[in-house]
Amino acid sequence: MTQTLLETVEVATGPLPTAAVIWLHGLGADGHDFEPAVPQLVRPGGRALRFVFPHAPVRPVTLNGGMPMRAWYDIVRLNRLGPEDETGMRSSDAAVRALIARENARGIPSARIVLAGFSQGGALALYTGTRFAEQLAGIVGLSCYLPIADKLKNEADAANRATPIFMGHGTLDAVVDPRLGAAAHAQLEAAGYKVEWHDYPMAHSVCIEELAAIAAFLQRVL
Repeated sequence: MTQTLLETVEVATGPLPTAAVIWLHGLGADGHDFEPAVPQLVRPGGRALRFVFPHAPVRPVTLNGGMPMRAWYDIVRLNRLGPEDETGMRSSDAAVRALIARENARGIPSARIVLAGFSQGGALALYTGTRFAEQLAGIVGLSCYLPIADKLKNEADAANRATPIFMGHGTLDAVVDPRLGAAAHAQLEAAGYKVEWHDYPMAHSVCIEELAAIAAFLQRVL
């Protein structure tokens, strides 16, 4: 069965992009959330990039009383002690893989694609990136955690074991506990991944310093 492509917002930083960044938004947001950040993520005169910001499907979210909103998967508790929506995670994983395949069809190989995300989108970026069977240029997980962590060892694909990973988290984050981000960082490093870790004195958000660090990361890996 053919995977239906998600609706996306796209921003090209120049004609004929030679690389792509697929950026997954957080719970309740949409693909426009990080669109304004693009000018801060590229260097003048750099290679043209295509930023792809997909809209997550609308689904009921248990954490918010079952209210329908854009979400990559259901969330029961923020403390990660509740059950995880593995079915929803795998469905969104398939949707992200379809977006990667579309970039391949448009002439950009997987090795020229960075998979990035914020909060719930960052968790999905880590999930898909570590399990993807073709080498990616990089993985970015911001203010997030490692989902379905107990299955990483058995499900991880060797293709992205050496892929650079950028992780950033706010030390004042009251939505996703910074300790969850630190635990994800530690588990990924213990599994042999190369993780570049950054923390900032901010809440559940991004800051100018973090965007500058991501811009440098993109320049290196792309």
